[in-house]
This record gives sequence, C-alpha cells and structure tokens, in this order.
Amino acid sequence: MRYRTLGGTGIEVSVHCLGTMMFGAVGNPDHADCVRIIHAALDQGINFVDTADMYSAGESEEIVGKALRGGRRDDVVLATKVHFQMGEGRNRSGNSRRWILTAVEESLKRLGTDWIDLYQVHRPDHTTDVEETLSVLGDLVREGKIRAFGCSTFPPEEIVEAHHVAERRGLQRFRTEQSPYSLLARGIETSVLPVARRYGMGVLTWSPLASGFLTGRYRKDRPVDLSTGRAALTPARFDPAIPVNAAKLDTVEQLTELAADLGCSLPELAVAFPVAHPAVTSVITGPRTMDQLEGLLKAAPLVLDDAALDRIDEIVPPGTNLYQPDGAWRPPALADTAQRRRPLADRAAAG
Repeated sequence: MRYRTLGGTGIEVSVHCLGTMMFGAVGNPDHADCVRIIHAALDQGINFVDTADMYSAGESEEIVGKALRGGRRDDVVLATKVHFQMGEGRNRSGNSRRWILTAVEESLKRLGTDWIDLYQVHRPDHTTDVEETLSVLGDLVREGKIRAFGCSTFPPEEIVEAHHVAERRGLQRFRTEQSPYSLLARGIETSVLPVARRYGMGVLTWSPLASGFLTGRYRKDRPVDLSTGRAALTPARFDPAIPVNAAKLDTVEQLTELAADLGCSLPELAVAFPVAHPAVTSVITGPRTMDQLEGLLKAAPLVLDDAALDRIDEIVPPGTNLYQPDGAWRPPALADTAQRRRPLADRAAAG
C-alpha cells in the first residue's frame, strides 16, 4: 500500500481509504462481519477510514468505533462528517455552530474516541455564513477534538469563497475536499481538482464504481432488477429505458473491452483511474462484504500508463459527467425556483 500526505496537514494516509457507508442498516447490518472487514483492510495496509454521522443514522460510526477498540485507534486516520439531518427536530442538521458543537460530541461518543483526525462538512449550507462554520471548526481544532477539517462535494466557487473568508478573517481553512470521481463522472477535473491543487488541499474521491455501474453487474442488453439493492433505492439511476442510463451502459461496454485488453477487471480499472490524477490523495472504496474488499484491493498494484489513460480519454472525454453523481444535494440556485425567476411583473424586457 502506498501513502500520500493529506494536503498540507503532514498526516500520511493510504492511497486507498476504507469507506463505511455500507456498514449498518443500509448495507451490511452484521456488526461482527463489518468489524472483520475493517480489520482485514487495516491488515492490508489501509490506515485511512472514512465514515459520516448520517450513514445508517449513526450506526456506521458505532461499527467503526467497535473495530478500533483494543489498541487500533492510534494507527488509524479517522474521518467523519457533519451536515445532514440526524433524528427528529429542528437545528439537528446544517453547518451552524450550534449544530456542529452538538454533532461532534455525538460522533465522538459513537466512535468511542477522544479525537477525530479529519472532520468534514458534508455539503454546503446556504443558511449559514461560511465564516460561522470555519470559526467553530477552528475552535474544535484548538480544543483537540479534531485534528483537521475539510469539505465534501463543494462546488469550486464555494471552496474559493471559503479560502478567501479564512484569509480575510484570520481563520483556519478547509484542508481537504471529498468529491465524486469515476470513469463515468469526470466533472471535477474541470475546476474542483485544479482549485484544490491551487490551495494545497488534499482530495478524497468517492464512488469510483459509479454507484455500481463499474462493477460489471450492469451490462447492456441485460435485464436490471429494480426491486433489490441500489437499484431499488434509486431506480431512476438504473432503469436502462432512461437515455442517460443507456448512455452509461454503452460506455461500460467500451471500458470493459479496455479492461480486458489491459488484463484486469472493470472494477480494478475503475479504482486505479482516480489514483492516477495528481490532485487526488486517496480513493474511497466502500465494500459491503469481505469479497468486495478483496476485489477492490486487487487494484492497488495496477498502474495505468499514458496509453491506457489516452484510451480512457477517448471513451469519456476529460471533464465529462455522464450522469449527475451527487443526488443528495442540489444548489439552491437550481432547487429554488424563486432564485431562477424574476417576479412576473418584472419579466418583460420593455415596460
């Protein structure tokens, strides 16, 4: 396993990061089995574990906490996130000082630790000034409850704004960004990755298998069972009758042929791809079973040369998203019609 420095933090992390979104009720509800998977990953040299408070409503953090008991905690770089709604009631979500101070204590308790190595803001919150968020995160660093903090799935303009605010106000800044990046979703190559490099940020990438499309399970002209697994949760992402999904399946055929020519599997190709980008620090893989972990680790020795990357560029041009990789959040400028439409009386060009 190779290791890279996480931005300018001085923290060394494995190029593969173990994602734990599938541990708990949403994926694998067997806590003992999940603990075995985590231990197997650590035994293979992975020292970076990523979770979030909202994964299975905190259950994922509890599983990770169980796995790190008994002397494992000191050797692991532990990352978690805050933002999404946790439980019922108001003020139990977002990026406010009020909620972050509550959420970090709840995460520390579930994880069974005194500190979090990387605390990430899971999505932007346009109801909270970013100055407020950076201020409370800096306080948590000084208190020793977190070692560093970052953002997740932030648009490039919001990353830039956060850095400008930090500089103007003398606040600590985001040290990392966590973004979706795969053979089918290369949009972050346009701005997010260049911005991260400009500010010396570490980058964690998620969904290298494109929500399962790069596992080899979904192929053109094969029926898709929309009643089970990921397809049951978001059928619109998998229904082959939808043009965007048909385009993904066409591309998967070409990538499968490329993987065969390279002597590897499609998942191995998919996981090796983001590792090759100079802005990427670590690639998050989220197995549900031990077999999936072992399959993903087979990609660790795979090196894609320039010829292979050129062929990938021909299949999926740089900066291209074949689908919208983040279905969990929409910018208010798109989601709120009032931000896209003038009042009716003010829409005419001439009065």
